Amino acid sequence: MLNRVAVLSDIHGVLPALEAVLAEPDLGTADHIVLTGDITAGPQPTQVLDLLTSLGDRVVWISGNADRELLEYRRGQREKIPDPIAPWAAEQLREDHLDLLNSLPRSLSLTVNGLGKVLFCHATPRDDEEVVLVDSRLDRWEEVFEGLDADIRTVVCGHTHMPFVRLAHSRLVINPGSVGMPYGRAGAHWALLGPGIELRTTHYDLHAAATRLSRDSSYPDITAWADYFLHARASDVEALTAFAPRDGRDHSP
Repeated sequence: MLNRVAVLSDIHGVLPALEAVLAEPDLGTADHIVLTGDITAGPQPTQVLDLLTSLGDRVVWISGNADRELLEYRRGQREKIPDPIAPWAAEQLREDHLDLLNSLPRSLSLTVNGLGKVLFCHATPRDDEEVVLVDSRLDRWEEVFEGLDADIRTVVCGHTHMPFVRLAHSRLVINPGSVGMPYGRAGAHWALLGPGIELRTTHYDLHAAATRLSRDSSYPDITAWADYFLHARASDVEALTAFAPRDGRDHSP
């Protein structure tokens, strides 16, 4: 059983945000750092992967839809990716990076003190780009939980870049938010599990980070990208409105 687990999701290739979280004293107390996907699709993809791999077995990796899409693009299995920065990011990756992404599981479970058996995934336990939100209806949660072992009482997911904790069908659902591309509130968002649940925000110098990205990344639109995503220009209201149709909710009066 693990005493404490740090969860980092949706880093999206933002090295200054990742470095800020890794420097947190409380993260140093965690037995493992679990990455719940979308690790590298962003402005510093190789630097982020190299830093994380340097941490060795302490890091537990899970693939997200963006990681899968980068791999598929480079392997000729798809011709385009919806995210404008993703094709550029895919071209930056070395073969060892591609091999790493190809080896990642879609989900895994760990036993955490105070929480029991915890399932970690990117979007939902059954799909890496399915949408569930803090206000998704209970029958939607019942759908995405279908087939889970009864002893899994906690599910940790990412994908939507907004932190929340809620109870659904007697299971705790935790979304740590996004380290590199937050919606609604700036900062690097992550979670610390065991024996309770802490949603954490690491504040770092956004101006310095944007300047660094503009200097170090060759992505053509990096200045605009950094301004929009590092400062969380997309509000939580805008993000929830955009995601809502994808969680299958009924919009009829």
